[in-house]
Amino acid sequence: MLFIIWIVVGGILGWLASLVMKTDAEQGMILNVVVGIVGAFLGGWLLSPLFGTGTINSDDFSVTSLLVSFLGAVILLAIVNLFRRGRTR
Repeated sequence: MLFIIWIVVGGILGWLASLVMKTDAEQGMILNVVVGIVGAFLGGWLLSPLFGTGTINSDDFSVTSLLVSFLGAVILLAIVNLFRRGRTR
């Protein structure tokens, strides 16, 4: 059951992060889920010590854990956008 919650919440967080970073047109539903879950891991690694909370991946579904997971997804998309700029379109 926890895996399904990861997928749903990760998809919502990935979608919101893609709206903030203006990459929503480039991503589909599956990539939004991947961005949300991987972003939550990244947020847990980078931001959890600063905020003193867990992420959605560590079974902590509080407002701060959702914020940390969301910020991790935004950071992930920012890093991906930095690498994409170097490529010719």
